[in-house]
Amino acid sequence: MNQRRTRIVAIIVIAALILAGGTLAFVSYLASRDGAAPAPASGPAVVSAARLGGVAPAAVGEPAQCDDGNLATTSYAPAADTLSRPGASVRDIKARGRLVVGVSADTLLMGARNPISGRIEGFDIDMVRLVAKQLLGDEDAIQFRVITSAQRLDVLESHEVDLVARAFTMNCERWETIAFSAEYLHAGQKVLVTRDSPATGIADLGGARVCAPEGTTTIERLAQFPDVEAVPSPTHTGCLVLFQQGRADAITGDDTILAGFAAQDPYAKVVGDAISDEPYGIGVAADRRDLVQYVNAVLDRAKEDGTWAQRYERWLTPLGDAPEPPVSVYGR
Repeated sequence: MNQRRTRIVAIIVIAALILAGGTLAFVSYLASRDGAAPAPASGPAVVSAARLGGVAPAAVGEPAQCDDGNLATTSYAPAADTLSRPGASVRDIKARGRLVVGVSADTLLMGARNPISGRIEGFDIDMVRLVAKQLLGDEDAIQFRVITSAQRLDVLESHEVDLVARAFTMNCERWETIAFSAEYLHAGQKVLVTRDSPATGIADLGGARVCAPEGTTTIERLAQFPDVEAVPSPTHTGCLVLFQQGRADAITGDDTILAGFAAQDPYAKVVGDAISDEPYGIGVAADRRDLVQYVNAVLDRAKEDGTWAQRYERWLTPLGDAPEPPVSVYGR
């Protein structure tokens, strides 16, 4: 009875947090995080759809035709003077004085609103803060636009944001309409189930209701498991609520996201080996190649000087010790 009461309270708390602005994290969890204060959230203000205006390449591949999934991680190489002599798109942002970024506010560890400070923080957020620091001299010079997974392409194609950093898997289909930075984090799709579940992976969930956010590669991949009933939700938060209400038996998603869920729900666990490769890139409008190159130069420096590893250890230790950063592959 106590366990049931605890789960009911958890559902009520999370539902209240959603209504208050999409917060997913437990106060006690985020309050324990140290380090520099994250950038203030700007709220859901819509940016005008009008034009928003020395690191050597880490690796160079063959020109990418993107007829193979492996080529989806091939980006535009920065020049040695990219940071000191940026292109027109980057100069427009500098003149504006702020970087506009589409992010999540309900993905603990990656991008979630801190209920104490009201700010958005996580590994994704730290990556774009590095860009803002290099470009504008202030890592807080960011206007966050909170978006769902399904909105990631639209806000880039319409130039409502400069960048999207929202657990964004790079694939050939998305390269047809937008561009990506080099890979900055490698994830894999797993499943989250109740702690007393005997399931050891998604193959054991025949007949189960499995939730995943709309507009993601995650829910598309559920079609490979015809015995599973896919339960779509607009957000990751929605999946967690459905799971805690008993309206979904499991959640599938990237291990980066599920680790945040498990940190919030003591009655849940992540199981199984990854059933996919999910290379994350920062999304950029297709016609802003110079901005892609600038972001790549910043990411390459962070990978080389230890900053990437420091940010990983700050946020993603639930996944294990920090691995080597993903190699930047260039050749477009």
